[in-house]
Amino acid sequence: MNSPARSQARSTARLAAVQALYQQQMEGTALNKLLDEFHQHRLGREVDDEDHEGEVFADAEVEFFDDLVRGVDARRDEIDAALTSKLSQGWTLLRLDKTMLQVLRAGTYELMARADVPQAAAISEYVDVAKAFFDDREAKFVNGILDSVAKDVRG
Repeated sequence: MNSPARSQARSTARLAAVQALYQQQMEGTALNKLLDEFHQHRLGREVDDEDHEGEVFADAEVEFFDDLVRGVDARRDEIDAALTSKLSQGWTLLRLDKTMLQVLRAGTYELMARADVPQAAAISEYVDVAKAFFDDREAKFVNGILDSVAKDVRG
């Protein structure tokens, strides 16, 4: 059953997963420490920032968040190969913005491993995640890459 609250919790989990994967790449944080940090201080917790005092991070579906982060970590080589095959000639993953790379990795993992999530829904969700960080041009790029990946992994 897909209720609006569950849908929002999954959307929040996707955004948090991208943030966690970015942090892992930038800081080299060990996976279990990273997950624990997000569980303890981010997912559904009060914001610890004087500019946003009293605000709370949106609730996230923690199990879904964990699956996304662990899945990308475990299947990074497979995911990166799938993404590399979709980039224009002369482009590599190293040329992509680091946040963009995490959006694409999480989206690709979800398309590969989460058959319970409809293809169009997964792509749309990561386009929305991209819009949280980038403008429409980059969001369209995410749409195009993930659509192409989906054709390969889901048929």
